[in-house]
Amino acid sequence: MALTKLDNLYRQVILDHSSHPHHRGTLGDSTYKVELNNPTCGDVIHLELAVEGKTIKDVAFTGEGCSISTASASMMGDAVIGKTLTEAGELSGLFSELVQGHTVSDSDRLGDASMLGGVAKFPARIKCATLAWKALEKAIADDTQQSDVEHRHSETDEHQVE
Repeated sequence: MALTKLDNLYRQVILDHSSHPHHRGTLGDSTYKVELNNPTCGDVIHLELAVEGKTIKDVAFTGEGCSISTASASMMGDAVIGKTLTEAGELSGLFSELVQGHTVSDSDRLGDASMLGGVAKFPARIKCATLAWKALEKAIADDTQQSDVEHRHSETDEHQVE
């Protein structure tokens, strides 16, 4: 199968993110830390987010993973820094749809991560591509649960005062 020039470009961008991942490391001031693994292939990610208000200020990840997993984590960091948690959750859903082979009209919102759409042709690699994004979703869910707990505590405190 011959690769087109566009396929070669996509492949090169993925290899660049895999070989020289953005956001690899740890944060000194992380708000959320999530660890997920893909037992199918052994990929593991430790994702850290620094969130101020509801905006993601920084992202870092460590762990071991294949080239698709590492590239996806790098691309995800690029895509979500500066976004609100809600926007990041929307991007994660968009990415999931894309790598499952669904038509996504606004995939350009994903930045370089949109180039991973070809993973849909390799179902065994979808979990590799989505691992970092699933970790992001877990952090967002943890934020929602924390907000709910804080809200319930506030309500409880008000009721106790009365």
